[in-house]
Order: sequence, then structure tokens, then C-alpha cells
Amino acid sequence: MQLDVIVIGGSFAGLSAAMQLVRGQRTVTVIDAGEPRNRFADESHGFFGLDGVSPVAIQQEAYRQLLKYPTASIVKSKATSVEKLAEGFSVRLADKSILTSKKLILATGLKDEIPDIPGLTERWGATVIHCPYCHGYEVRNQQLGVLATSPISIHQAGMIPDWGPTTYFTQGLYEPDEEQREFLLKRGVTIESTPILEVLGRAPEISSVYLADGRTIRLAALFVAPKTHMTSPFAEQLGCEFEEGPLGLVIKTNAMKQTSVEGVFAAGDAASPMHNATLASAAGVMAGGGAHQSLMHD
Repeated sequence: MQLDVIVIGGSFAGLSAAMQLVRGQRTVTVIDAGEPRNRFADESHGFFGLDGVSPVAIQQEAYRQLLKYPTASIVKSKATSVEKLAEGFSVRLADKSILTSKKLILATGLKDEIPDIPGLTERWGATVIHCPYCHGYEVRNQQLGVLATSPISIHQAGMIPDWGPTTYFTQGLYEPDEEQREFLLKRGVTIESTPILEVLGRAPEISSVYLADGRTIRLAALFVAPKTHMTSPFAEQLGCEFEEGPLGLVIKTNAMKQTSVEGVFAAGDAASPMHNATLASAAGVMAGGGAHQSLMHD
């Protein structure tokens, strides 16, 4: 049976898209590989009505609500390939089975490229964090650091003093210009050009960072804006256009989240330069609505 829509990705964006469609009595299957980008965080913050609830708990409740609708189904598997057909799309799963649909929504998310510094990876999502709105309050009023990964890190360093005393570690690569330096100093930011070589302490806690000149600086948390990459090749396989985001490529979409390929929609972090649970969910709503409008006009 050909479905109306297949949604690849079962986190905030994908489940929000599916909910709109099943409420429109469309047949929808969500394919969920169980590897959401936020799996490293114990709590989700800033999400309306659910502040402090774990991402897993939010997802499980969304599953329960979605599956109350008779036209919804969830497949716990990994999509391995996609293909555009004469009429619709096919998606092959890890067990070699194939699903087909009229429309396709990509909510596949992004993967983060954590800098190759000992001590970062095992603290990711706990005391090595990326979003001050998501995690900053939990580390407030302590010694905080910003690890430079790109020019946008200078902007990040200017934000963090609202949560605590801040040191900006340029790594000797992303030095502020004169105007940026003046702004950071007015914000009370300490600028440190000697690179961090290692993060110290009993993980997931941080006690300090070890610098290339042998010094250590005490920190409670380190903000890192990692470069990002697509978690799947599907958008590229289908011929979707991309655009440059501040930390990596994102899938180009219109206001209703349709990509450059007819019948393919994209939502969530993979299709937005701004990454946040609320924004991902809202984009999923738009993608679901966009796919429904497209089905209406077929």
C-alpha cells in the first residue's frame, strides 16, 4: 500500500509533522532510527510547557499521542536509501523492506563534529554544551568558557556573560578584531589566546582546562558551537538544494518547508540555521501542513 507520507526521523520535528497529517486523516509512517541529536542531554529546556522534561520522555509521550490516530504508524528502524519514483517515493529500511509514499518529509537532523580535544566528548550534553538558552541556567553564576570553533564563537562569547563570568578561548585561530575585542571586554569577557589541550576533572564534571603553556584555568562548563553535518545522504541523493548555515550546510526550503525537489519536505535542524527544540517542532508543523497542502493539489 502506498502511504500518503513517510517521515524519516522520529524526534521533535518529525513527530510534529506526522501529528498534523494524521489529524488530516492522512496515512503516515514515521521511521525512527533512535539516534536523535539531543540524546546526549538529560533534560530539554525552554520547550513550552515541558521545561526540564527529558527528550526521551517527551518523545515517548508524543509516540503515545500519535498512535491514538488509526492512520499513524511508527517503524523503529534505520532508513538506508531513498528513491524518487514516477509517482512518489520509496524508502528502503535496514531489514531490506521497502515503504512507498506520495510525499516525503526529511526530519533527519544533524550530527555534531566535536573538536578533537581530550575530555570534550565524554562531557558533551552535560558540562560541554552548545546552547545557553538550553543549558546555560543549569551552570549559571560559575566560571564559564567558550571554545572557539568558528568566527561565530566570538558572538557566542559575547552572550555567555549573562550566565556567568566568561573566558573566551580563541585557540589561536579565531581572534576578535578591534571592534569585537572592545565589545567582549565591555561585556567582561577574558580573552585567552593560548589553546586548550585537555579538559580536566571527573566526567561529566569539569574542574579546569589545561593550556598549551602548562597553565590550568578553573571552569565549571565550556560552551562549544560544533561544526555540523547531515546525518544522512538522502537530501543529496534526491537532488535537494542546500544553503550555508553558520556552522554547516542546511537543506534549503521555502516557507512551507518544501525543498527544491517536488514532493520532498524538510524540517528540524537539518533544514534550519537556528537549532532549538521549539523551532524544530514548529518547523515540523509547517512541513506537515505543507505536505498536506501538496496532497490536496495532486
